[in-house]
Amino acid sequence: MNSQDMSILSLVLNASWVVQLVMLLLLAVSVASWAAIFRKLFALKRVKALNEDFERDFWSGTSLNDLYASATHNAKSAGPMERIFASGMREYQKLRERRISDPGTLLDGARRAMRASFQREMDVIESSLSFLGSVASVSPYVGLFGTVWGIMHAFTGFAGMEQVTLATVAPGIAEALVATAIGLFAAIPAVIAYNRFARDIDRVAIHQETFIEEFSNILQRNLGAQPGSPSGH
Repeated sequence: MNSQDMSILSLVLNASWVVQLVMLLLLAVSVASWAAIFRKLFALKRVKALNEDFERDFWSGTSLNDLYASATHNAKSAGPMERIFASGMREYQKLRERRISDPGTLLDGARRAMRASFQREMDVIESSLSFLGSVASVSPYVGLFGTVWGIMHAFTGFAGMEQVTLATVAPGIAEALVATAIGLFAAIPAVIAYNRFARDIDRVAIHQETFIEEFSNILQRNLGAQPGSPSGH
């Protein structure tokens, strides 16, 4: 390769097949990473909006029975917090239908149902986060592997030369370094996105856990005002 062939495209095309394979893999991972980032960005935005809408309705004075009826009717479009609420109310009503009147049993059953629902919701919300973490941590090493292999390949090509100059060494080294650059190109956005999403998901989790405790307190107050199912808060 001469000095006029030092463009990125030329470096990629003239790299060894192993380095090219590494570059192709990293580019594919980068595309998948960006797709996961945008999906997660819109998904978290939707989760926050749905939770805010439900919480506004919850604290507006609407009866618990009406909220539960709405959550059941709109189950497919309900947000995580609304589904957590519905799980608690569903378990509460099932226990009431079985003629269980002990406040502790009713409250514990509703709380356990909400905690189980909370965990299911968090599993969905956290999906693809581990993928971004893997991309962030592994991509630089994959790129480094491509660089090391490329340098080894370049130096083996110089073995039969009587005189090695910078002009002959530079293209081979540059080809190898492109792999590291692509690895960093894949890793850096994934690191930034992972940290931001992890922080946002923690906030969503804390918010939903707080709601579980607040709703449990409401049920406890209503149980103290028996007889009758919870109707208001």
